[in-house]
Amino acid sequence: METLQLKPREKFQRYGIEGLSDVELLQLILGSGTRAFDVKNLSERCLEALDSVAVPDSNLWNRVARLAGMGQAKTAQIAAAWELGRRRLDLRTHKITCPSALYSHLIRYAERPQETFLTASVNGAQQLLKLRVITVGLLNKTLIHPREVFAPAISDRAAGVLVAHNHPSGQLEPSREDLEVTTRLSQAGGLLGIPLLDHLIFTRDSYISLKELGHIL
Repeated sequence: METLQLKPREKFQRYGIEGLSDVELLQLILGSGTRAFDVKNLSERCLEALDSVAVPDSNLWNRVARLAGMGQAKTAQIAAAWELGRRRLDLRTHKITCPSALYSHLIRYAERPQETFLTASVNGAQQLLKLRVITVGLLNKTLIHPREVFAPAISDRAAGVLVAHNHPSGQLEPSREDLEVTTRLSQAGGLLGIPLLDHLIFTRDSYISLKELGHIL
């Protein structure tokens, strides 16, 4: 009986997030109800709307926002939590079997005004374990030290690692520094038993694979 009397936040503190129902999770996200509904009833109505579609879209969020007193702010809270969960799940289930599979995760970094260098750890099944930003700024071999790339991969228990960086200029041609960094990382990966699988250079519109160009054996 004690568990049934606990509020969602108290239940979370005592039993962990796994001990909460879907309605209680939404109660934590929303925080409060509206003039028309208390937070529990509002959460139940939101959950009914979410369960009515396979993949939420703008039509669904507009419908949720029209629930009595919900408004755009509370709807945005739910949408943000949903999208964060979707992205984390996508990372864990997405296989990086070709350069385009990794590029789909990189596109949001393409328009950054500075070069952004990222690493992607994969397991033996080529599933993406973690995508990380390592440095922001001009790429050179002194800034990209192998330990910055492979220490996280070791922590991830990765079977391989891919690296990538954007070219804000929009030009995909690899620079001398790009090739030197690739060679250095490939050699380090060979010594550590965590091979460098590819190095992508990307823009908003396209990418090149240094593996496909023959710069990684």
